[in-house]
Amino acid sequence: MGRPGVTFELPSALQAAEPAEARGFSRDAIRLLVSHRDGRIEHRRFYELPAILRAGDLLVVNASGTLSASLSAVLSNGTSVELHVSTELPGRLHTVEVRRLEGESSFPCIMPLAGETLRLPAGGFAKLLSPYPFDGRLDAASRLWAAAFELPLPLHRYLERYGRPIRYAHVPRTWPIEAYQTVFATESGSAEMPSAGRPFTPTLVASLRASGISLAHIVLHTGVSSLEQHEPPYEERFLVPLETADRINRAHEHDRRVIAVGTTVVRALETVTDERGVTHPGEGWTGLVIAAEDELSAVDGLITGLHEPKATHLAILQAIAGRDGHAAGASLDAAYHEAIERGYLWHEFGDAHLILP
Repeated sequence: MGRPGVTFELPSALQAAEPAEARGFSRDAIRLLVSHRDGRIEHRRFYELPAILRAGDLLVVNASGTLSASLSAVLSNGTSVELHVSTELPGRLHTVEVRRLEGESSFPCIMPLAGETLRLPAGGFAKLLSPYPFDGRLDAASRLWAAAFELPLPLHRYLERYGRPIRYAHVPRTWPIEAYQTVFATESGSAEMPSAGRPFTPTLVASLRASGISLAHIVLHTGVSSLEQHEPPYEERFLVPLETADRINRAHEHDRRVIAVGTTVVRALETVTDERGVTHPGEGWTGLVIAAEDELSAVDGLITGLHEPKATHLAILQAIAGRDGHAAGASLDAAYHEAIERGYLWHEFGDAHLILP
């Protein structure tokens, strides 16, 4: 898979350090960059979405809720670290990331750790079984690990009591877990917030429905991000219900647009859409990696955040922006450079981007 053809440098001042509410306005008042496949760019506010979309459009959202997936931990040699709990695996195992501490920030601890047992709060333990993905060598260094937990409570209840939301260096303080939940969350399981859904409010959802814009849901539980290494995404657990698949197929049959709210939705839907463009219900783990040159058939547009340089998510944006023969790299590159010039904010608490046909 080639690297996304979008090149830019992100000024540190454009990294959103706090939620919109802490900056004095509602979630749906963030800025919205609207880019069309013909190259047109608009600058709007997110609450204008009902006027930007059209009656008959179908928005597909991710109903996964965010866990307090960051735990304080101690290695067997006494070193304090941070443990990020990621994707659930079969057999009640989980992928986890061990992170070394440097001041108020943490960074991946990439070293051989198979067999290590980490001490957790309230007498809990995490046993690192093997590198993930496993390449046949237990002595390999790795960013992620397959781990087994021994805890005094079920994992989700344990994280509620002793965990914190995962955050990175661009967010200098801890925010409550409520700041990381979307209005669509019905089933907890994401290590990090499905952030494309964050700007939606109950009032905005009601306005969309009143405008003839309908919503359907999938669930994809996000794992830990790979901001530092820019690796392709790992397997993530998902569910596409029968009702959602049927509504997507009916929308396409009637030439209505299907717009994904988040790259997680694109990944889930493309996993269960066949070569004829028919979307099926399904669940399991998806390891699908979407390249910029791929032909997507499940969605016509995308609502997402603004992604870092070299982020693998940019390839998904290009695959959507480049349909119908348009120059995706040039179009997306122009949109991102204009976003920088106009001071849009990046990351999970930042502004939003809508890509339309």
